[in-house]
Amino acid sequence: MIEIQHLSKSFGNLEVLKDVSLTIKKGEVVTIIGSSGSGKSTLLRCINLLEQPTGGAILFEGKDIVNSKIKIEDIRKNACMVFQHFNLFQNKTVIQNIMLAPVYLQCQDLRKDKRYNRWTKFANIFRGKNKKELRQITTDVATIKREAKENAMSLLKRIGLEDKADAYPSTLSGGQKQRVAIARS
Repeated sequence: MIEIQHLSKSFGNLEVLKDVSLTIKKGEVVTIIGSSGSGKSTLLRCINLLEQPTGGAILFEGKDIVNSKIKIEDIRKNACMVFQHFNLFQNKTVIQNIMLAPVYLQCQDLRKDKRYNRWTKFANIFRGKNKKELRQITTDVATIKREAKENAMSLLKRIGLEDKADAYPSTLSGGQKQRVAIARS
């Protein structure tokens, strides 16, 4: 699923990753162990392209995501990362934290489809026989939010925190925050 070939990452003169290669198969659980400052987080950030590698290749399902024109957003829809500091939004409840990204992304897609349809309707006036089809829009913001909330509650139930849905992160223990961050990812 993920193959890393001769990956390197430098910050100025500091070479953090040097010629790292590994293969992770679908369904495989991999642990990265090392001393503080050895590059574990940098490796993970490179895999998700939160850091741009200095050299090497990262193949995701056979496609090089570093040296190609692949939209990283499409890759990130199927890849998750839980940071050492959970970065939960303190001003949002647990369920709002979990719902935030799915609602934002789906609403962004909905807006793109609506803009496409508006432009296409206008452009079709001048196209004659070569008219483009409109995209079928089968959802709305309320539906997106309702489905995201149902999914978030299902995730909270799975991690045993459904009773904390309306709690704020400041009221949770460290372990609870970690489980919420995992559910969010």
